[in-house]
Amino acid sequence: MFSNFSEEQALTNCITETRISSLPEPYKGKVREVYELPGNKLGIVVTDRISAFDYIMRQAIPFKGQILNKLAAFSFENVKDIVPTHIVDVPHPNVTIAKKCDPVPIEVVIRGYCTGHAWRVYKAGGRELCGVTLPEGLKEHDKFPTPILTPATKATEGHDEDISEADILKREIVDPEIWAQIREIAFKLFERGTKIAAEQGLILVDTKYEFGLYNGEVTLIDEVHTTDSSRYFYLEGYEERQSRGEGQKQLSKEFLREWLMEHDFQGLEGQTLPDLPDSFRLEVYQRYAELFAMLTGSEFEPQLVTDANTELASIFSDFS
Repeated sequence: MFSNFSEEQALTNCITETRISSLPEPYKGKVREVYELPGNKLGIVVTDRISAFDYIMRQAIPFKGQILNKLAAFSFENVKDIVPTHIVDVPHPNVTIAKKCDPVPIEVVIRGYCTGHAWRVYKAGGRELCGVTLPEGLKEHDKFPTPILTPATKATEGHDEDISEADILKREIVDPEIWAQIREIAFKLFERGTKIAAEQGLILVDTKYEFGLYNGEVTLIDEVHTTDSSRYFYLEGYEERQSRGEGQKQLSKEFLREWLMEHDFQGLEGQTLPDLPDSFRLEVYQRYAELFAMLTGSEFEPQLVTDANTELASIFSDFS
């Protein structure tokens, strides 16, 4: 599977957490660790952690952080004509240097298909999602007449919660003028992502965007069109599978959620988080690498990192 090192080396050298002694403690998200750097910049480390149902798995995925970081850099480059991005530099496979923005506390989710959370709501009888009325007669994975915007509040702990655009404005979470800009930008980003995916034989099913303000300007932050923020179907055979009522072949984290559900875990009270077998960890890596190759048109080349903290300390010192 790996040409320059063994599977065992790949499995045992995952980056699960970092600590740079010369810098203050980082903010730790589910996947990223964010260090504050001088000059209003951030050092973002994309680890190999993986989460589902708002739980971080105990086992990491080899090179997942490198794939996400490189894929995000590729995708940011492809949308920078639509909206300013937070990218300053990508000096290491696991690191992005970014502008420090004031984050907008809303996840901006665009859905093109009745899949995942949208399908679960629909299957349960719901015909409204985040204030958007859903049409009757949909099957799982059917395409919506037009993409829909289904925002969610960003929870510091626990689950993010659906919210309507009306409630965002009513609760004054986001300035109306800023929200109007974000709304327009999000649909343009989804249109661009859909076009790029189609050129590579994929369907962009749904995705989330995160925004911040940098010197008062709406700026795209976090990640864009990656496997952690987006769901993809294979374009070839989509219509045939839908007509036969079959499941769709997809590249996303949904297969991890499905694996967990098969092992009786959905993040509910009383359930036990299962361990990920090494064979499954390698399978997840392969899926991430496949999507990287499909979206970028180039093969992913992993770089073994055996002493992450030393490497990162050296890189961050260049921006201090």
